[in-house]
Amino acid sequence: MTALQAAAALIASHPPDRRILIGICGAPGSGKSTFAAALAPRVGGMVLPMDGFHLPQARLVELGRRERMGAPDTFDVDGFVTLLGSLRDAFGGPGEPLRAPGFDRTVEESQPGAIPIEPGVRILILEGNYLLHDADGWERVAPLVDATIYVHLDHVTRHDRLIARHIAFGKTPVAAREWALGTDERNALLIAAGAPRADLVLELD
Repeated sequence: MTALQAAAALIASHPPDRRILIGICGAPGSGKSTFAAALAPRVGGMVLPMDGFHLPQARLVELGRRERMGAPDTFDVDGFVTLLGSLRDAFGGPGEPLRAPGFDRTVEESQPGAIPIEPGVRILILEGNYLLHDADGWERVAPLVDATIYVHLDHVTRHDRLIARHIAFGKTPVAAREWALGTDERNALLIAAGAPRADLVLELD
């Protein structure tokens, strides 16, 4: 069974008459965004990235956290939890879509209301780093999610992809490597600690 087949089977095991929230979690560069994007059309769902809940750059500077952007305390976890609670109660029938923030990597800023979530969307695939984190307020996420999937990628490939991504979005090769092996890697170790709490662990390539 492929990784996509295993994830689809997990989703299919849930009741068909209510909204299902599925979390895709993994370290930076692990391929969770690509995996979630491939899974969504297979199961008739849509992807909701966690990235839109990054705190604004100005706020991170005020808090002295700009150089740790991507750490658990650099996100609006309260806003994310509030949205998840609303999504569980907003399935089916007429009504306005709920709107979630998106994220523009070119300027590294959230885009308020960029992602509309229609009432008729039954399967929502949440994608982000800290869906399995058990501290810093993130422990409130698990009770709102029906199942979680942790995706793993070998470290060499993951680091190479991260460095390439940082370069593509404007960092110098030296800065990209320092960030990938510094800030990103510290976050990756924290994220990996949540893997045993996942309902399904998948190895990607």
